[in-house]
Formats: sequence, C-alpha cells, structure tokens
Amino acid sequence: MTIQNNSGIDTNKGSICSKIAYNWAKKTFVNRINEPGEIQQCIDGSFSTMIYFNGVKIGISSDGIGTKIEMAERTGIYDTLGFDLVAMTVDDLTVNGFVPTSFSNILDVDILDNDIVDSLMKGLFDAANFSKIAVTGGEIAELGNRIGGYGDKMHFNWCATGIGILHKNLSAAIDGSNITNGDVIISVYNPGFRSNGFSLLRKILLENYGKEWHKKSFDVNNTWGEAALTPSLIYSPLIIKLLDNKIDVHGIAHITGGGVVDNLGRLLKVNKKGAVLDNIFDPDEALKELIRIGNVPLIKAYRYWNMGNGLLVVVPKESVNIVLELINNSESYQAKCAGTIIEDYKIEIQSTGQNFIYTDLGVK
Repeated sequence: MTIQNNSGIDTNKGSICSKIAYNWAKKTFVNRINEPGEIQQCIDGSFSTMIYFNGVKIGISSDGIGTKIEMAERTGIYDTLGFDLVAMTVDDLTVNGFVPTSFSNILDVDILDNDIVDSLMKGLFDAANFSKIAVTGGEIAELGNRIGGYGDKMHFNWCATGIGILHKNLSAAIDGSNITNGDVIISVYNPGFRSNGFSLLRKILLENYGKEWHKKSFDVNNTWGEAALTPSLIYSPLIIKLLDNKIDVHGIAHITGGGVVDNLGRLLKVNKKGAVLDNIFDPDEALKELIRIGNVPLIKAYRYWNMGNGLLVVVPKESVNIVLELINNSESYQAKCAGTIIEDYKIEIQSTGQNFIYTDLGVK
C-alpha cells in the first residue's frame, strides 16, 4: 500500500502563520529601545534574534521536538530525545554565530512518570554536556487530557529556549548577507530523520504496516520505531570550531522543518542569490525506504526531510579546503562540497540522476 497525498500538514500555511506571529512580535521591539535587551539585529528568515545587554550581544531561540516524541512512546526509549531538543534549539542559535550558554525547557505532561522523566533528563544532561551548555531553568506542567499520545504511559510535549552570546570573532550575526556568486556550499551529513517530517513518516508507516508499525523490522538490527528514533546530531560544537578558527562563514542553513529547499531558501532570500546542489549527500537507507513505500516524489521529499544533509555551510572558495579538513577531522561529523552559489534566484538539486528546480523559496 502507498499513499499519494501528503501528511495533511500545510507547510505553506505554517510559514504564513509564522510570518503573522513574527510581524506581531516585531511590533514589540520598540519597548526595549535604549534599554537593556534592545533588539540589536533582526535576522530575517532566521529562528534567533540578537539583543543587546550592556555591550554584550545575546541571541535567543526557541523550539521543540514535535511528534518525534511518539517514537519514544512506541519504543520505550526516552534517553535520546534530549539530543533532539538541544539540536533543534541550540543549532538555530549557532548558525547565526552565537555560542550557546544556557538552556531552559518546558515539559507538558498528562500524568507524571518518575522513570520517564528521569530518562528524559538523563538524555538532556548528555546532550548539554556534548554542546557545553548549562540547563538553567525549566518547568513540568501537568495538563491532564489536554496532552495525548501513543500507549498508556506518560504523554508529553517538550520545548525549550536557548541563549547564547555572539562569538568573539564576529561583529554581527551571520545572516546570509555576505553570500555572493561563486561561494561554495559545504554539506554536513545527518543520519536519520532529525526531528522533522514525522507527521508524514507516521502516516506512511501506518498505512503500510498498520497500527503497530514501530515493531516491524527495518533491517536486521533495527525496527522501524528504532530507526525513526535516531537522535539528532548536534552541530553547534562544529560551528563554533569553524568560528574559533576565524573561518569567513557567509551563511549557514540548519536543515529542519521545510527540508533542504525551505531552509536554504531562507538564507538565500537575503541577497536574492540561488544555489546549485549537484553533490549533496544521499539520504540514508531508512529515508530511501520510506520514500519508496510511501511513493513520495523526490521533488517533495527535499521539502519534507533533510535527505541526509543536516547543515549547509556557505564559505568563499578559498576557504573550502580548511573547512573540509576541520570538519572531517572531527570525530562526530562528515562533510563534502555540495554545490555553489549562483546569481539566479532558485535552488537546483541534482540527485539520483534527476534534476529538480525550485523557484518558490518560501513566504516573502
């Protein structure tokens, strides 16, 4: 069995609603003019904003895990979700050049389960140590039947806010404004589904394997539930390493909701540049199989999922060799030249012998 339609999530409407919310939020910036916390730099199309406190430039970003939580409920494995929560929040800070320092989280539950909470927080502890941040605040709210999920154990939503300071080697946040023709795009590999596109993933697996799809074997080592739960790789230590080495980074796209196209598109919007991606990483086997059994057109898949590419770093041509050396000599990361910046405002992806061109690069 295959599905011909999408998950029911209207990603364009989501972008429009996000724009509406941002426009209202932006009107409040005047409240801090000439006061501590004054907005120093609005990073259009980004997920973080820079504010000013007594000479210190600070970034703030908020996010959550989304419906990947159901993978933990189905498998009983909770201690990897902390990596997803930190990656979704902290990496959105570091792509703009902020060094993350502090992290606060909110856990909304229907009922409390001590063991599950302990496992979640153990994972958050491990992820915080990996990214060198302190968990400085949080709340657990019992909301009863306002929260639901799979199975009869504790159900929850998990969101967070991260705070960071602008890297010492930067005078302004990285926002894509320095991107120019001929710059090189370097892709950093991402295993698994990261923490996005799970509404469509769940629909495909439900329609192919039934209600207990998470128990079905994906390969000899993993069930589909375990494969879908692969924790997000946290990229902030890598980005900080590049900045520590004074790499002239022109832009960074964190490939989350909206996939390769929407996230790179937001970065390119600043200067109305385009990109040709002719050497990106292929999706891993779980993604390939999901695309096959779901009959998902590849041209859409690059807007649903990361497709094996978790981070796209734009640098001048002369910086490519040192950047690749710094990344590939790191224990946790793998990178390669993925493409180039062009004048035409479009994204062209060449993959598996096919060519996809996108001219609609998000809500204007």
